[in-house]
Amino acid sequence: MPAIWRMPAEMSHRMAVFACKYGIMGQEKFVDSERLQTTLFNVRVSNPVGIAAGFDKQGEAVSGLHKIGFGFVEIGSVTPEPQAGNEKPRCFRLIEDRAIINRFGFNSDGHEKVYERIRKLRDSGSFQGVIGVNLGKNKTSAQADEDYVAGIRLFGPVADYLVINISSPNTPGLRSLQSRENLEGLLSSAVAAKRALPRDVPLLLKIAPDLLAEEMDEISATIMLEKCRIDGLIVSNTTTSRPPTLRSEFREEQGGLSGAPLVDLSTKAIFHMYKKTGGKIPIIGVGGVSSGEEAYEKILAGASAIQLYTSFAFHGPPIVNQIKRELDELLRKNGFKNVSEAKGMGHNVLPPKNV
Repeated sequence: MPAIWRMPAEMSHRMAVFACKYGIMGQEKFVDSERLQTTLFNVRVSNPVGIAAGFDKQGEAVSGLHKIGFGFVEIGSVTPEPQAGNEKPRCFRLIEDRAIINRFGFNSDGHEKVYERIRKLRDSGSFQGVIGVNLGKNKTSAQADEDYVAGIRLFGPVADYLVINISSPNTPGLRSLQSRENLEGLLSSAVAAKRALPRDVPLLLKIAPDLLAEEMDEISATIMLEKCRIDGLIVSNTTTSRPPTLRSEFREEQGGLSGAPLVDLSTKAIFHMYKKTGGKIPIIGVGGVSSGEEAYEKILAGASAIQLYTSFAFHGPPIVNQIKRELDELLRKNGFKNVSEAKGMGHNVLPPKNV
């Protein structure tokens, strides 16, 4: 991995996707225990560790990522029309901080190409894994809800779950859709489109970690409305904040910060959203997970499953089995027969620091 770190971040990203696509990354070696097996949105997964959207943006390496050991794979964000994203360089590796800053800006092959890749994978009959499709909007779209509705209708037949991503900091105006005024209209359209599908496909919302408590409360209230009732949350996306502890020369670059500096911020957001929704809305926890202990903390805070991105970029495939092995041992030591038993148990003790 240190040799790969010498390459430009986006080049090494493309190489990693290529390696996963063609199986160069190797096969899963850790056998998932019964403690790790769980149900995610009525879909059985062999373990609760997934790969977050942003790694396999175009749906090219889904099968390979499952073979590495991920319990589920989320692709995207996918936009209706192809778009190049922001100008390069747009991805920066903060090695000293175990973090990444990116401002890709939803670079996407577009709905049609990505849909064909997933359809062919499904039709092959050889793939039985869990696929989530993360949906974005085109930069120039005037009506965001139309972009998301189009994605729901197209990918509904081939996805195990769908995600409305309105929390990327790299598309102008996107995060404003998280405000209650905008969110209610967007979700009512998206939920109506989801309910009109011929099959029941879980619909999730991905939110930012930078929201104030009051803003998270408004989102919680909105998603509990019948017309806006989604099936789950992903908490959280990258952060626009810059902790004073950052040391890398790239710390002032514009974009979303992911990795180790995000771990506590995202866990606090998970804790808050789980509490405000009374645990009625399943949560996938994302942000800075690089150990079984950090995954366990997010599960105790209320996450049903967790996702990786930056730690996978830094450490490669071995990190997946390492986290699963450590998480499995923590569950065993603490008397949990299954990971689902640990979900939200942190609310029976103490909240995360500074909440």
